[in-house]
Amino acid sequence: MVSLDRFDTFKAVVEAGSLTAAADLLGQTRAVVSFTIKRLEAELGVTLLTRNTRQLALTEAGERFYVRCLSMLEAAQLAIDEARGEHTGLKGTLRVTTTVEYALASVVPALEVFGALHPDLTVHLSTSSTHADLISERFDVALRLGRILDSSHRAVQLSTFEILPVASPGFVRTQPPIDSVRALEHTPWLAHGRVGELNVTERSTGAVRPYAPDPDKVRLKADHASVLRAFALSGQGVAILPDWLIDDDLRSGRLVHVLPQWQFTPQGVYALYPDTRHLPLKVRAFIDFMKNREAGSGRNVS
Repeated sequence: MVSLDRFDTFKAVVEAGSLTAAADLLGQTRAVVSFTIKRLEAELGVTLLTRNTRQLALTEAGERFYVRCLSMLEAAQLAIDEARGEHTGLKGTLRVTTTVEYALASVVPALEVFGALHPDLTVHLSTSSTHADLISERFDVALRLGRILDSSHRAVQLSTFEILPVASPGFVRTQPPIDSVRALEHTPWLAHGRVGELNVTERSTGAVRPYAPDPDKVRLKADHASVLRAFALSGQGVAILPDWLIDDDLRSGRLVHVLPQWQFTPQGVYALYPDTRHLPLKVRAFIDFMKNREAGSGRNVS
């Protein structure tokens, strides 16, 4: 009988695109991965991959086997997770990716509690300002903020939060009165590289209009909200930042909420996971835990 470990190696090679990349993901040498694939092909009696110096490609038999391989690995992992979970709790490794800001504000404190509930489960937390590829980088869950544009994964909304235009008191004093959306649009601002189009709603009337800041007024563009916060604190312009990131700054007066009578489009916190037939128990447990924790924090939950 062919070992499931060889199936997992084959899956890693296909998704990583090379023997070397798969070896890095699996924590093995390239020679071991290559030997495993050769043994698998010998046991099956078919060629699964064609190789040259530049790339790997699936044969027709390899494509068919890969589809079946995914289904078998998912079913096997689900059976293992459920059997272990019933008697000994969650085990193995849960790979999670999110932004560094959200990790520090919410995920790290949550994992302290989640880890105590599941001491035999190892969590690998990766932080980045860019969106990791869940499949090729073998992540179980991505916690993403904003709006979900990628329809190739399943998504669960954990909560919503507000984004607020903020600036330092010193910066506000140097500007003409910011007393309308139009005035805000023409104020020097600090742009986030991954925030798309936004609307603003007048809180008193419910009137909605698009927000179109003057591109000539951009003083800085960055992919990290924490970088924009630092520049806002130093008086460089208006930044639109998550409320959970700047609560302490607003309470202390280091930043002020500009134009508070208007509300920007609320943003969501989502848990994304690969679109698989069987959701692993460790993933389901983590998502449920995070959603319940967000609800308990007082944030809106859909």
